[in-house]
Amino acid sequence: MGSAWEFPTSLNIGGIDYAIRTDYRAVLDLFAALNDPECFGETEEETNLIHANIILRIMFPDCDNIPAEHIQEALDKVAEFIDMSISEDRKKPKTMDWEQDAPILIPAINKVLNCEIRAEKHIHWWTFMGAYMEIGESLFSNIVHIRQKMANHKKLEKWEQDFYKENKSLIDFKQKDQRSNEEKEKLRDYFGYKKK
Repeated sequence: MGSAWEFPTSLNIGGIDYAIRTDYRAVLDLFAALNDPECFGETEEETNLIHANIILRIMFPDCDNIPAEHIQEALDKVAEFIDMSISEDRKKPKTMDWEQDAPILIPAINKVLNCEIRAEKHIHWWTFMGAYMEIGESLFSNIVHIRQKMANHKKLEKWEQDFYKENKSLIDFKQKDQRSNEEKEKLRDYFGYKKK
């Protein structure tokens, strides 16, 4: 993928460079779609097909040009791009949600980058993630801290218990809303999956 000192703007798949969408919003759209309960098929195979189509359509402007035999490589390269080539073997409990936490996460990232990220035309995913990793003391970091302790079944200190009681609606993960049948069909059509 190149040097850590350079921003990747394409991924080499099967020896050909394919442009990718690098703005943080594209990746967050991808996460939202992959976590949408309506973007799951009736079998694991159908779900994998739907998710592969989601990833390709969101991340590659010219995804239809990627040969079928290189699809898995494309998916692997997207994962590597999103992870910034930093892989972690151990699965960790969920402590944040990009959509739910946006109202408290955006100010924290704004503070790190010293700008209003929503007003910027383009912020590369790696810049966004660098800022995310540098978030210091904030409402967001306190919430993640409480979630981590709760996920690991650790006893909350008195101040943490009080914080939880006062911020329960921010800390507890919400259930995702269901889509209407019309919305489901539009999504299935867009991602190339139709129910038989």
